Amino acid sequence: MTTYTRFFLVLVTALATFTAPAAAQSGLDFPAASPPAMVRDQVGLTTVEIDYARPGVKERTIFGDLIPYGEVWRTGANAATRISFSSDVTFGGKPVAAGAYALFTIPGETEWTIILNAAPEQWGSYGYDTSNDVVRVNVEAQTLREPVETMRLGLDHIRSDSAHLTFAWDTTGFRVPIEVDIVAQLKPQIEAAMTGAGNDKPYLAAAMFYYEHDVDLDKALDWIDAALVQQPRVWVQYRKGLIQAKRGDVRGAKDSAIKALAMAKDVPGELGAEYQRLSEALLESLEG
Repeated sequence: MTTYTRFFLVLVTALATFTAPAAAQSGLDFPAASPPAMVRDQVGLTTVEIDYARPGVKERTIFGDLIPYGEVWRTGANAATRISFSSDVTFGGKPVAAGAYALFTIPGETEWTIILNAAPEQWGSYGYDTSNDVVRVNVEAQTLREPVETMRLGLDHIRSDSAHLTFAWDTTGFRVPIEVDIVAQLKPQIEAAMTGAGNDKPYLAAAMFYYEHDVDLDKALDWIDAALVQQPRVWVQYRKGLIQAKRGDVRGAKDSAIKALAMAKDVPGELGAEYQRLSEALLESLEG
């Protein structure tokens, strides 16, 4: 891209900025060249929000031309892309405190640098200052199977303790892992709830959280037994077998799976069929 071309693009952006108020005063609405978008997802107990504008390819050569390699980019159009986390996270393997950040990138042919910058409210990357960088991570540039006309940012592979920040535009993409310490967030709340007075406690949910995150399988077993008293249902009995199997109690897990299978046969419809299949699969896994 020539110096003149870049100057022209900056000029067009500036003109659009200054003429927008006039258009608003006229009472006319015009479509945005790069429409705004917001992504809001939950990763465990952490809310992640992304605010950005979505430019289109529009028959242009994007990376290496419109967006030069090796230069800081706003990762979108108009204002700098903004990403926020409601609690502390690990971003690309590096700790990041809860808060809002500008998401800048430095595109490369084979590798991108992803930057979280502590000045989220800025126009483009014209005021970018490296002294405000919180983290920088390098990720592999991916070649997409199919080109993406309108730039897309989002979260994918969402689990209770992790997700991927994903980017796709034209034929290029990247992803950055995000992790949250869901155990540190939730375990104190679970312990407080389970040691409190009364019997109306989330025994099943607490047992399965400890099971899934390998926190304390002995407590998980105690709580699933209490859950069976509350709800003597096939899905609870089956999950007791899962906990026993993870604890290494093969005989106990088999007994629970056999009980769940018998209960499932008395449950009509798809639910009964589903737990028959699950119980049989658990039994088969325990035979090895």
